[in-house]
Amino acid sequence: MNTDFYRIKRLPPYIFEEVNRLKAQARARGEDIIDFGMGNPDMPTPDYIVDKLCETARDPRAHRYSASRGIKGLRKAHVAYYKRRFGVDLDPDKEVIAALGSKEGFANLAMAITAPGDVVLVPNPAYPIHAFGFMIAGAAIRHVPATSPEEYLSKIGVATRHSVPSPLALVVNYPSNPTAQVVDLDFYKEVIKFAKKHEIWVLSDLAYADIYFGDTPPPSILQVDGAKDIAIEFQSLSKTYSMPGWRMGFAAGNEKLIGALARIKSYLDYGAFTPIQVAAAAALNGPQDMVDDIRAVYKSRRDVLVKSMAAAGWDIPAPEASMFAWAPVPEKYKTLGSMEFAKDLLIHAKVAVSPGIGFGEYGEGYVRVALVENEHRIRQAARNVKKFLTMGSNMAPKDLAPAK
Repeated sequence: MNTDFYRIKRLPPYIFEEVNRLKAQARARGEDIIDFGMGNPDMPTPDYIVDKLCETARDPRAHRYSASRGIKGLRKAHVAYYKRRFGVDLDPDKEVIAALGSKEGFANLAMAITAPGDVVLVPNPAYPIHAFGFMIAGAAIRHVPATSPEEYLSKIGVATRHSVPSPLALVVNYPSNPTAQVVDLDFYKEVIKFAKKHEIWVLSDLAYADIYFGDTPPPSILQVDGAKDIAIEFQSLSKTYSMPGWRMGFAAGNEKLIGALARIKSYLDYGAFTPIQVAAAAALNGPQDMVDDIRAVYKSRRDVLVKSMAAAGWDIPAPEASMFAWAPVPEKYKTLGSMEFAKDLLIHAKVAVSPGIGFGEYGEGYVRVALVENEHRIRQAARNVKKFLTMGSNMAPKDLAPAK
């Protein structure tokens, strides 16, 4: 029997698996691992959202099949959010769709618009689904260096000129996962201008729109005049409202792209559980001071991470947004690479991070640190890291003080 499945063959081995395996083994031995690996929000979902879920779930009618595009009230809530947050007007029936998380929405859009052999421009480093969603769909991925927004903007022109056939779409993701970089509206204006000139769809991932630490909130690409002619944008409630397990995301923008995603989803799902959709609408329509509180926690953790790691001998630039820090591998470990450094850090310092190489070849030399441990745990991690950097990778686990 042939088990050489076409789409599975196109997927490389999951590069984070080795670190995850070592982490699981350490925990099975009873070791306390301080885990900055997965971007899995640890704060509780605000009570008013949970209360609305419970209230709706008690209605027997809410347990029937839901709406794949999202219930009307939820789509209207997202329209109101875009108007309030970005000053952008949307049609809830044609320009908005709910998704089972932004990751699912992104992957299903790739299936909806891509034919085998189509070329898609993807930043590198990038969140894996940005490339692999299209790879699963059969597209040819053109990785464009994106160690800075300016580099990405300058290199998409070169990539377009040297792509046969011409690119179908390009991906932008700011605030960026994994680099935490941000852009202003002028960046998006240049992207839209370029994409219109070359007749390329633009897919924007704005999952971290509301996790920012400066005075200026990150903009939406849909704020650019004419952006809805060619652009779609994905968002998620996972980070903004600390709802990762609820799997609730959205797409907004170009009517044809939204329609294509809706068509695919109509064959694949009946939408999220209705009480989840009702609770998501409550999150968007309800008091937003909880969003400020969640943002403040991430900012405080960021500040503690940067300060304590600097004292430990590891200089980590302070991210302007997102729930991640993009940390350069310390100089003495540069030759090992991000994967071996991450493994050494886990084995000897009991600290888990994500190796930069897992986000693409241009992520080498960095690791991603997720702000998903409390401040006490962050300081403990810094003490472990200090001993590790001082003594080298030959230190014994007993040399580390246990987290309290």
